[in-house]
Amino acid sequence: MLIKELHLPNYFKEHYTKFPTLTPIQEKAVKANLLKEESLLICAPTASGKTLVATMAITNVLKEGKAIYLVPLKALANEKFKEYQNLLENTNYKVVQSTGDIDSESSYLANYDLLILTTEKLDSLLRHRISWINEVKTVVIDEIHLLNDPSRGPTLEIIITLLKQLIKPQIIGLSATIGNPEELAAWLGAKLVQDNWRPVELKQGINLEGNTTFY
Repeated sequence: MLIKELHLPNYFKEHYTKFPTLTPIQEKAVKANLLKEESLLICAPTASGKTLVATMAITNVLKEGKAIYLVPLKALANEKFKEYQNLLENTNYKVVQSTGDIDSESSYLANYDLLILTTEKLDSLLRHRISWINEVKTVVIDEIHLLNDPSRGPTLEIIITLLKQLIKPQIIGLSATIGNPEELAAWLGAKLVQDNWRPVELKQGINLEGNTTFY
């Protein structure tokens, strides 16, 4: 499947001209109604193209509302902010990152279309009952397997529960490592989309005295 065949804005297609063909996980996501705002749990190896699945979902809804990209770490927020700032630089859409530790409604965020937020920041915003939450159409949750993390998991679980109750957005969960994907997809109310393809084959072996035996 080719990117140019997708019902997505031209700025998206022009930005990804170097990668004209979808990877297996991306094609499966499209066929699972990603662009019809279906919630999906995306499980695939590192570098298999999960982020582009999220980007397709985001660009698909910006014409009608806001999108949130949720990350666990500030460093990852910085990385995603630069990536999406580059994608949207010649459009009318505005992207912002907010990872502040201050408990605040951050009213200025209402002026942006794509918000890159840490879990803690979104938790703060929801507790302040932000007025623009109903404008959010899609929420991407990167590293969603952190639901199992003792420190971040409970907050993330509460956030997802609140989002499903308040606005019922399209939820796109991304992870390379989930032990119980069927159970998690059912809880999210999402379709499970899995693939094992990776750009570089992963081999396992034992190295002993300079000799490697693969198995």
